[in-house]
Amino acid sequence: MIFDLWDTLVLWPGEAFESVKRAMAAHIPDFPDVWDGSYSQRQFGRIDDYFRGLGIDDDAVAACVQLRSDFTRTHLVARDGARETLEELARRGLKRGLISVCSSDVSDAWDGFELAPHLDAVVLSCDVGMTKPDPAIYLLACERLGVEPEDCLFAGDGANDELAGAERAGMRAVCVLPPGRNEPLWREARGWEPTVDSLAGVLSLV
Repeated sequence: MIFDLWDTLVLWPGEAFESVKRAMAAHIPDFPDVWDGSYSQRQFGRIDDYFRGLGIDDDAVAACVQLRSDFTRTHLVARDGARETLEELARRGLKRGLISVCSSDVSDAWDGFELAPHLDAVVLSCDVGMTKPDPAIYLLACERLGVEPEDCLFAGDGANDELAGAERAGMRAVCVLPPGRNEPLWREARGWEPTVDSLAGVLSLV
């Protein structure tokens, strides 16, 4: 069983991140265009290298890195039911993995994350230089878990075309809705079957 991170095991704190973006905008000229136009660059390598590549001075780089790091360490918090679901999978003798498209502040905070001990293999785009929906990132997770793709279920909220990407890699995929939603946020995931409204819902599929 392989999970996505944001809006799957951990809920994305949108309002809190908007505050962080406003603070970063004080250090980055033309922030909205720069930020929106460089999404993919933030998902590979070090986040400080990303900020440095924007041409801002060292003090601005340090400030932006600190803002992003503080945000992640504060909000990398397990969604309700996440730990219990992972523990139940372990009780059933199933391996548990994670694939995330994320920047290196997640990697830096990982050892302090409450779910880290409950995952047998973790693949972060910032560390491996691949992103969803590239089949290679799913196959790498399977390799690290020691399982075949056809024996694996992927669970995610549907961002980055991750559900179809998992199926193209040979897995089954289930869409997990954030609390309070009756359909996925992401257009490519709408109408996906199966879809569950809680993490515990995946247990009936494995």
